Amino acid sequence: MGKDESMDTSQPDQALHLVENFVGVGIKVSFNGSSETREMVQLSGGQKSLVALALIFAIQKCDPAPFYLFDEIDAALDAQHRKAVADMIHELAENAQFITTTFRPELLESAEKYYGVKFRNKVSGITAIFNA
Repeated sequence: MGKDESMDTSQPDQALHLVENFVGVGIKVSFNGSSETREMVQLSGGQKSLVALALIFAIQKCDPAPFYLFDEIDAALDAQHRKAVADMIHELAENAQFITTTFRPELLESAEKYYGVKFRNKVSGITAIFNA
């Protein structure tokens, strides 16, 4: 099929043909506001985490879900970026519920409630932790 020929996407076999031609989405980012951008493969683990979170938060602003579940999203971040992510989650939590796991204090400082999970003698225990 040439460039100028139209394709009827209502036909499943032709729609499949379109999917087969899809090669992916590229993301280029700049962390310093300059015109210099880098591709995802060039980023550190923490930078990749920030890009992924920025994408999730942008989608949340446009098409919010009632809750989000994040597992150690702050593991690769430094303290400054963990605090920024915690502040963003705290702001967005006005319209959605966020459940996160972390080993770091920054997310806990802005949390309304948090729980400790301990594993002893092959049994997990959950304890509510209260701010003093």
